[in-house]
Amino acid sequence: MPMKAKHRAQCAQYGRVALMLQGGGALGAYQVGVYKALEEAGCIPSWICGVSIGSINGALIAGNPPHKRLERLQEFWSLVTSRSLGALEPADSPLGKWAAAFSGFSTMMLGQPGFFQPHLVNPWLTLPGTQYATSYYDTTELKDTLNRLIDFKRLNNGEIRLSIGAVNVATGDNVFFDTAKEPITADHIMASGALPPALPMVKIGESYYWDGGLVSNTPLQYLLDQEEKLSSLVFQVELFKAAGPIPETMSQVEARQKDITYSSRTRHAASGFKNALALRRQLAQAYQRIPARLRTPEEEALMQLYANEGVVNLIQLIYQSRPDESDNKDYEFSRSTMEEHASVGYRDAVETLSHTEWLEMPAPEQGVALHRLHVD
Repeated sequence: MPMKAKHRAQCAQYGRVALMLQGGGALGAYQVGVYKALEEAGCIPSWICGVSIGSINGALIAGNPPHKRLERLQEFWSLVTSRSLGALEPADSPLGKWAAAFSGFSTMMLGQPGFFQPHLVNPWLTLPGTQYATSYYDTTELKDTLNRLIDFKRLNNGEIRLSIGAVNVATGDNVFFDTAKEPITADHIMASGALPPALPMVKIGESYYWDGGLVSNTPLQYLLDQEEKLSSLVFQVELFKAAGPIPETMSQVEARQKDITYSSRTRHAASGFKNALALRRQLAQAYQRIPARLRTPEEEALMQLYANEGVVNLIQLIYQSRPDESDNKDYEFSRSTMEEHASVGYRDAVETLSHTEWLEMPAPEQGVALHRLHVD
C-alpha cells in the first residue's frame, strides 16, 4: 500500500483527528510545516485546539476550503515577515546572533506588517483607562488581516471544529471559545493571542481577555476533559520544550525561563487521563456485576458512559531550539528564520509519520499511547 494511502487509512480508524497548536509567537511558523506534512499525508484534522499564535494558525486552517488552507497559512506568514533586513537576515548573515538580535530589536521598535504596530504614545505617559494605557502595541492591522484571510462563515459552519484558549482578565479563569458551542470572530482569535503587556486585551461581550498561554499554553487538557466516547488521534505541536541545559548567560536565563513557563506538561496530563480512564472502566465493570434490577438510573447512565470510552493516541512534535537562538526567538520575525522554522516543522512531521506503527490505535486496556520524535 502506498504510504499516503496507509496514512489516510490509519487516521480514518479514529473517531477524530485532533491538532493541538501551542502558542509561541514567531516560532509558530514551525506549525505551518507540520500542517503541510499532515495535509500531504491525507491526515486532515477534524478538530483544532489552539492558543495564541496557535489559534491564528488554527483559524487559518479551519476557516478556509481544503485547497486554500496551506496557501492562506503561507500568505499570513509571508505578510508578517515581509520587512526586509537585507544583509542582516539572520539565516544568511555571518553575524549570526547579532543579526537575530537586530531582527528582534526591529520587531520591538517597529512592530510587524499586518500584525501589530507600536502606539504613538508610550503607555506610561498616558492617563489610566485611555486607549494606549494598557499595551505597547496596536493590533488593528491583525484584525484586518484575519478578516481578509479567514472565511468566518466556513470557520463556524465547516467540517473542522476550532477551540481557542484565552484568559478572563478580571477573574483569571482559563476559557475556551469553541465553534461547537458559539460563533468565533476575529476578536476571539485576537483575545487568544493578546499577550500582555505588549498587546492589548480584547473585549468580548462584557469581559476582557488576554493570551491563553498565561494559564495554559497547551490546550490538551481541554480535549481530554470532553466527555465523549470518540477515539482520538492527537498531534500536539509544541514550540517550547521543558527540558534544557543550565543557562550560562542572562540571555540564556531569559530563554530558559520562557521554555519552562510556556512548555507543556504533556506526560503528566496523559498519565492522569490514563489513570482516570482505567478507573472509569473499572467502575463500569463493577456496575455490570450488579443485577440490572438493582442498578439506579444514575448508575446505569454511568455504566453506559464509561463502558466503551474511546482511546487516545497522542503524538508530540516539539520544536528543538537551535544552539544560537536566544530569548528573542518568539519575536524574531525575519523571513529567513520563518522559512527555516517551517522547513524544520515539515521535516519533523514527515519523520514522525514515517513511524507508521505510532499511528495504530491503542488497545482498550492501554487507554492512552504517547509517542514523541524528540526525547529529552
